[in-house]
Amino acid sequence: MYDLVVVGAGPYGLSIAAHAAAAGLSLRTFGRPMASWRDHMPEGMFLKSEPWASNLSDPAGEHTLAAYCASRGLRAEHGRPLPIGTFTDYGLWFGERAVPEVEEETVASVRPQADGFLVATEGGETITARTVALAVGVMPFVHRPEALRALPRELASHSSHHRDLSGFRDRDVTVIGAGQAALETAALLAECGARPRVVARADRVNWNTAPKPLERSALRSLLDPHCGLGTGWSSWVWAETPWAVRRLPGALRARIADTALGPAGAWWLRERVESRVPVLLGHRLRAAMPTGGGVRLTLVTAAGASTVLETDHVVAATGFVPDIGRLDLLDPFLRGRLRLAGTSRAPEVDGRFESSVPGLFFAGLLTAPSFGPSMRFVYGAAFTAERLVRGVRRRLGDRRVAAVPGSRPVVRSRATASLG
Repeated sequence: MYDLVVVGAGPYGLSIAAHAAAAGLSLRTFGRPMASWRDHMPEGMFLKSEPWASNLSDPAGEHTLAAYCASRGLRAEHGRPLPIGTFTDYGLWFGERAVPEVEEETVASVRPQADGFLVATEGGETITARTVALAVGVMPFVHRPEALRALPRELASHSSHHRDLSGFRDRDVTVIGAGQAALETAALLAECGARPRVVARADRVNWNTAPKPLERSALRSLLDPHCGLGTGWSSWVWAETPWAVRRLPGALRARIADTALGPAGAWWLRERVESRVPVLLGHRLRAAMPTGGGVRLTLVTAAGASTVLETDHVVAATGFVPDIGRLDLLDPFLRGRLRLAGTSRAPEVDGRFESSVPGLFFAGLLTAPSFGPSMRFVYGAAFTAERLVRGVRRRLGDRRVAAVPGSRPVVRSRATASLG
């Protein structure tokens, strides 16, 4: 039986595995390394966060983005956007050096058993583990407006469904949303020869300002501090004190996760959008229906006025909504035992990322309603990995823990038992 199984091999999963390996835990790590970055972001995108705030985490702090770039003669500088491809390659490099092994296998199910969990892969292997950490990223939680859900993928897609946008050349494309994904997708569409527009319910597009120099006077630093999520005291609180956010009432935490650090475009993107992409603000999508090989959209303003718009394709850059009900790999009994965080559909986790099911840990987006918006960013991986592995070690050392509530002893095959 393994001490820990990590499900997911993005920045959070790899960081957790690196800390667990350094702590001497016996573990297995499953997932396609950096899958959402490799497979679900269009070519040509840039990292929105600063390079120094985009490190995966190992206990020694040796495998940083700066170290990777320096070893390859690349520039990773404050105030200079870094290509997503470079960051993705860094994550793969980190996994090769900081994690004993990442098995590119899909986990099909996680079920309770008398002394822990049964983890089954799509390849047919069944593994027993005392603890499990689910670091499944954002892809299970893709959010599309209700009006688009009945349309086929060839007419309406999500921004995360596209690695290559060149197929939209000479086509009219409507992008729904006002955040970085919407604005950068629209810019890339224009640059590859499409005719994009942005439709947003917001009354204006918010643009981040260019980052302040790292070297500033003490007074300037005090008034407008740097942090991993930008500058300013509110960003500093979300970035540097997620433990304090965790102590707030659940409903307030859920509201913070939904509203803090809301949709905005990167400062370096503004000229590319405003010079080439029309933006229709203050319009909410009411209905969408296929028509003549395209889509007819019905939009409504805050005043109730309707507008009809015809387009070849709709891209919903409408983000991701954590919902434990959409995590199909988790056994229904376990899902039913999870206490939820405030008014959200995400699991409540304690200060070490353990859920109300003993031994079951969560990381990443699903923990934003517990720890705040930093869990939506790579920057949150270091805080998560260190604390979560500490929680795993505490759980393994707690001799009072016996079975997951409601579980039954499982008769294992000889092959499965040999893993113990």
